[in-house]
Amino acid sequence: MAKKNQSKRLTQQHKDSRGVVGIFGKEAKIHDITVKQVSHFVLSQLKTEFPTLTFRYRDSIRKDEINRALQKVDKELGQTLFVSNSSIIPDGGIIEVRDDFDEWRVILVSEAKHQGKDLENIMAGKLVGKNNDQDLMAAGNAIERSHKNIAEIANLMLGESHFPYVLFLEGSNFLTETINITRPDGRVVVLEYNSGMLNRLDRLTAANYGLPINTNLCKNKFVQHKDKTIMLQAASIYTQGTGGRWGAEQMFNVMFEIAETSLQIIYSDLFHQVHHK
Repeated sequence: MAKKNQSKRLTQQHKDSRGVVGIFGKEAKIHDITVKQVSHFVLSQLKTEFPTLTFRYRDSIRKDEINRALQKVDKELGQTLFVSNSSIIPDGGIIEVRDDFDEWRVILVSEAKHQGKDLENIMAGKLVGKNNDQDLMAAGNAIERSHKNIAEIANLMLGESHFPYVLFLEGSNFLTETINITRPDGRVVVLEYNSGMLNRLDRLTAANYGLPINTNLCKNKFVQHKDKTIMLQAASIYTQGTGGRWGAEQMFNVMFEIAETSLQIIYSDLFHQVHHK
C-alpha cells in the first residue's frame, strides 16, 4: 500500500507545484529555448520535488559504457568497439537517478529536431529549388541520424523495463494535418500532410513500432507471439503537427512526465530513499 500511495504522490506533487509556472516563468514563452536548457529545468524540479533522491545530468554517454551494460545482460553482447572514445550526444542530454544499490539509472533522454522550412519560406515569399521556382523543398534525410542515438540508448537500457527517450519534432516535414499558408502576394500554398515529398514521420515511427505519436511510451510494452515474450523499447515521438515550434513549457511538461514515469517504474529500487523521506 505504501508503494502504491508513493507512486500516486509522484503525480500529485507535480500538479501541486503548478507545473512549469513557478520554475522559469516568462522564459517558458520563449520558443527558441533549447531542449538542453529545458532538461536542466527538469533536473532542478526533480531535485526540489524528490529531495531524498540523488540526480545527475550528463551531456553524453560513451560507447564503451553501453557495451558494458550489454555485457551485464549477456556476455556475448557488447563485444565490438572500433573507436575507443566514441560516444553519443543527445541534444537534451541524459538525466539519471542513483538507486538503493548505488547504480545510476537513466530516467530521461531528450532530443529536439527541426526539419523543413517550407512555412517560413512561403510566408517570406521565398521560392526554392534548383531554379528558385518552387514553393516546397523536397525533404532531406538528416533526421534519420536520430535513429542511431535511439538504438544506442536502447542498447544501454536493454536490462530495464522502461525507455525514457523523447524526441520533439518541428518543421514542415512532420505535419499530421494539411495546412494552408498564404504568401505575401496573397497566393495560398497547400501543404499536404501525407505528401511523400514532405513528410518524414513514417521514417521515424520505425523507432516506436508504429505506436501512437504524442504519447508517453516510457513504460516498455511486453507482447506475446506464439511461445515468445518480446520486450519493446519505444521512443516517445512528439510533433507539433502543424509545423509550429515547441515552446519551453510544452517540452518541460512532457519531459517531466516521462522522468516521473521512469521513477514510478523503478520505484522498488528507490523505495528506501523515498520511504525514509
